[in-house]
Amino acid sequence: MMRFSDTLREHASKIWEREHQHPFVVELGDGTLPLQKFQWYMKQDYLFLIEFSRVIALAVAKAETLEDMGWFARLLHETLNTEMSLHVSFCEDFGNSESDLLATRLSPTTLAYTDHMIANAHSGTIAEVAATLLPCSWGYAEIGQALEAHGKPTHQPLYCRWIEMYSSPEFGELAEWLRSFIDRTALGLSDAKRERLIEIFVTNSNYEYLFWDAAYRMEDWPV
Repeated sequence: MMRFSDTLREHASKIWEREHQHPFVVELGDGTLPLQKFQWYMKQDYLFLIEFSRVIALAVAKAETLEDMGWFARLLHETLNTEMSLHVSFCEDFGNSESDLLATRLSPTTLAYTDHMIANAHSGTIAEVAATLLPCSWGYAEIGQALEAHGKPTHQPLYCRWIEMYSSPEFGELAEWLRSFIDRTALGLSDAKRERLIEIFVTNSNYEYLFWDAAYRMEDWPV
């Protein structure tokens, strides 16, 4: 029997294929990505993760069982204390402090994506919050694992560290749990509510692609 999360993935398959083929991801994997593009990405992703953490916190509040609250709390802990620490360490390598990161202005794409996530999380059900989170968590695990399988760029240790983070069993386990949460939550939902989850998943998958693209272009405000 097909998992509901597989249905979500199927609806966004063309977007995810384009993510894997995006020059930012490809060049990150082979070590040829210009460092200034990676630096732009790390700064914006740090700001993104702050808002992503707020969405996870709302998932903790909306979860209906203690076990699910615990898993969402674990995801929140890993995001705040592991993933974001990696970003700080990367930026220190570039000579930027955490205060420099916090002083960075959100790009148009980062602002649009995070505003969209927060709005969904505040107004949505726990299933809708999970569908909001899944494209990022699952997508990064998939990309990290693909780049790891391809072979890390040992001549570029910064990118190796990134790949090691997102291909790690711990990161993959949390993404898989989030998939399983949506699978079992969707069982009791009407067709209309399932369609809403698909809509959220596809929209956020599009935002994931746009985020990679903004990083490659080093997007800025026009004025």
